[in-house]
Amino acid sequence: LSPDERARGVIAVSTGNHGQSVAYAARLFGVKARIVVPEGANPGKVAAMQAMGAEVIFHGAIYDDAQLHCEALVREHGYRYIHSGNEPLLIAGVATETLEMLEDEPALEVIIVPIGGGSGASGTEEEIMQAMVWLLERAHTLAEGAGAASLAAAYRLRNELQGKKVGIVCSGGNASLEQLKRVLAFAGG
Repeated sequence: LSPDERARGVIAVSTGNHGQSVAYAARLFGVKARIVVPEGANPGKVAAMQAMGAEVIFHGAIYDDAQLHCEALVREHGYRYIHSGNEPLLIAGVATETLEMLEDEPALEVIIVPIGGGSGASGTEEEIMQAMVWLLERAHTLAEGAGAASLAAAYRLRNELQGKKVGIVCSGGNASLEQLKRVLAFAGG
């Protein structure tokens, strides 16, 4: 960020994970962060953003409403907007995850990543809940639905992937208590 951008602060729109990463980075570099979230945002994710010093601005019932408000605040105040999917520096940073996987295991033939903004593209809700159960039972890992979507997709594609070296990115453990209760009920627990 330029000195002027640092002085004005940063802003992002998020339902949680992106907002947490922006809040963390802003705190790390001493920059004021504002995160616009829809009114129904996960309380745990909101609390995490606030704990990292971000000002959380609730606006609208859905993500698109929050995004429009965020863009209006950028125009009004000149904040540096950190877009979750159209920010070259952010994309370059996130890409290091794949680079690290390939450095650790150069023989990987397939890498499956979760799609946080559209996890339904990776599997049905039932498949994602089953993946969350497997992660809890076998890896002792709590993953939110979007984070477990990559495992659900790998399971769905298991026949096509058989015999291949597959890397699976499982990210995001921000399942709310209500989501966890649903997953445990699904598992019969």
